[in-house]
Amino acid sequence: MTTRTAAPPALDVRDVTVRFAGLTALDDVSFTVAPGTVHAVIGPNGAGKSTCFNVLSGLYRPAQGSVRLGDAELTRLAPHRIAALGVARTFQNIVTTQGTVADNLMLGRHVLSRAGFAASALRLPRAAREQREHLARAREIAELTGLGEHFETPVALLSYGDRKRVELARALCLEPRVLLLDEPVAGMNAGERARTAEVVRDVRAELGLSVVLVEHDMGLVMRLADEVTVLDFGRAIAHGTPDEVRRDPEVLRAYLGTGTTGEDAA
Repeated sequence: MTTRTAAPPALDVRDVTVRFAGLTALDDVSFTVAPGTVHAVIGPNGAGKSTCFNVLSGLYRPAQGSVRLGDAELTRLAPHRIAALGVARTFQNIVTTQGTVADNLMLGRHVLSRAGFAASALRLPRAAREQREHLARAREIAELTGLGEHFETPVALLSYGDRKRVELARALCLEPRVLLLDEPVAGMNAGERARTAEVVRDVRAELGLSVVLVEHDMGLVMRLADEVTVLDFGRAIAHGTPDEVRRDPEVLRAYLGTGTTGEDAA
C-alpha cells in the first residue's frame, strides 16, 4: 500500500456565514482541522452540519468568511477544483452506480487521469498503462477498506454496510488530503458500525490524511475524534476534545434542552 509521507495541510474555517432567503444556516462559524486528525462536527438536527460540509466541498458559497487548505483559498472554487486540491467527501445517502466495486472505485480515479479522452478511446499504450496503474491502486484501496474480496462483485449484491464502504473507498480513490465523511454509519447495524469505525482508523493511520466527520452516533464520535466542534442553530457553541465537549453545559443544553451540568450528567 502506498502511503503519504508528508502531513496534509491544516483546514482552516474562519467566520463562515451562510444565509438562505433571510435564514442564517451558519453564523460566523470557525474551527481548524489539524493535520492528520479526526475532527467531528456534531449538533442536533438542523444545527447546520450539512450546510457546513457543503461549504467545505464547494456546493455552497458562504455570504462571508473563508475556508483555506494550507495556502489555498477554497471559498470561491467549484467542487471539482476543490477535489483536485485534495478534498473528497461522502454523502449521507448511498451514491453508487451500476457495475462492480472496481467500476465504482475507478470513477474516483477519473480526476487523476492524464491520458486524455482520445488516447483512452484509441487504447494507446500509455493510456492502457495508466489504466492498469489506476486499477491496481483501486484494488489497494479496496483491500484497505475491507472490500478486497468484493472487488469484482456487482455493487447491487453487496450488503448495506459494504455499499456504504464502497462510497468511502471511492472518495479515497481521489487520493485526498482531507476526507469529509457525512454520516458514514447512518443506517448500519452494530457490527457494520464497528467495522466502519475500524476502517476509518486504518485509513487515517495508513494514508496520513485528515478526516472531518459528521455523525449522529456519539459513541463513534467519542471513539474516533481527536477534536469536536458542536453546532447549534448555525452557531459553534463548543470546541474541544470529546471528553471536554460531552461535559460542556452549553452542549448538554443543546442536546437535552435543559440546564444540566456536566457533573449532573455524569
